[in-house]
Amino acid sequence: MILDWDLHHGNGTQHSFYDTDQVLYCSTHQFPLYPGTGSLKETGTGKGEGYTLNVPLPGGQGDQDFARIVDELVTPVARQYRPDCIMISAGYDTHVLDPLGGMAVTTAGFAYMTRVMVDLAAELCDGRLVLALEGGYNLQGLADGVLASLHEMAGEQGMKPAAFTALAQTKRPLPALDAALAVAKKYWTF
Repeated sequence: MILDWDLHHGNGTQHSFYDTDQVLYCSTHQFPLYPGTGSLKETGTGKGEGYTLNVPLPGGQGDQDFARIVDELVTPVARQYRPDCIMISAGYDTHVLDPLGGMAVTTAGFAYMTRVMVDLAAELCDGRLVLALEGGYNLQGLADGVLASLHEMAGEQGMKPAAFTALAQTKRPLPALDAALAVAKKYWTF
């Protein structure tokens, strides 16, 4: 399973696994933005249909939004898919300080997403989790995001429990997630 939280859609990754059920690919990305791929309609082909899930976002989404995507879409599908390993295309260009994108994820958001994926990997695939560094064009935002993820992977949990719980319980409207869930419900149970 691959979760791609980079600002840009992973068109090469999607293309590589588009016709197979051997890899579940989930992508959150700003849309429209380069490379212009990653629409809701792109769900795979042949044996791979339903194993590509895109969440194209209009920009401005922050910690609460990404937490909802991970909690309400990625986690339930991963539990049904039961991967042997979880890989994350870990782009930190969704950071609020990043000059290329229009997202608003903070260090807490990266810590949250990483902790959920660490816990999911422990539950589903004996802890096999790989984060591959991708984008990030504000050095402070990149450093803070990477360190937050590394702390969570090391079990140091830099995010305070109250902040983690508050982020998990936030439920503000997110039409992009609603649209992605409507597509995913054709293939997965929620």
